[in-house]
Amino acid sequence: MTEATPGRRGGRQLPTADELRIWRDFIEATAALGSRLESRLQGDSSLSTGDYSVLLALSEAEGQAMRSSELASHIGWERSRLSHHLGRMERRGLIRRQECATVPRGSEVLLTAAGAEAFSGATFPHLRAIRELFVDALTPDQIVAAGEIATALRARLDVLAKD
Repeated sequence: MTEATPGRRGGRQLPTADELRIWRDFIEATAALGSRLESRLQGDSSLSTGDYSVLLALSEAEGQAMRSSELASHIGWERSRLSHHLGRMERRGLIRRQECATVPRGSEVLLTAAGAEAFSGATFPHLRAIRELFVDALTPDQIVAAGEIATALRARLDVLAKD
């Protein structure tokens, strides 16, 4: 909420026409950006953005392994969605699942050598696409503002998730 929208904390007032236009532009631009990044990643590496998210999380994790529930939370997916996706990735040899030694009924997801290689091969083209499609489209001040907007939205969503 900004200073330009005082007294709206009660949530009763609907967005103005200008706010709705900005919202729609934001959503449509975000969807188009996501679609273009997905297409580029798929074309450059045969990985989906979901594959890339999983491989990124595992590559940064200690021992290149995470508990399934931790991985789901980390990438913002429901556990059932992650489970189905991991099955497809496992069949392609990108990850391996095993029972968690420390948690009963828990499973652990491990990055395989093939998964690490696929991630490594996808990273440079993906970062180049991010530069071209996102960074180069904005001024340095707009990039800072985009970061502030993302932080504010995440904070708001986190608060609402606790309610």
